Amino acid sequence: MMPGPFELIIILVIVLLLFGGKRLKNIGGDLGSAIKGFKKSMKDSDNNKLDDKDDIIETKVVSEEKEK
Repeated sequence: MMPGPFELIIILVIVLLLFGGKRLKNIGGDLGSAIKGFKKSMKDSDNNKLDDKDDIIETKVVSEEKEK
């Protein structure tokens, strides 16, 4: 069951009273920068997978003949 708008307002007021406006702003900024850094690292990781073509090693299969 989802809380209604009145319940959300009460929760917001309680959180504001507990943490204060300045601390809440700092927490939000830290959380936003953490999410931004995570997305950037995921994007860099995907780009590195495509750019690692130098790491490919050419191989050839040699069949073994049975000794008699």
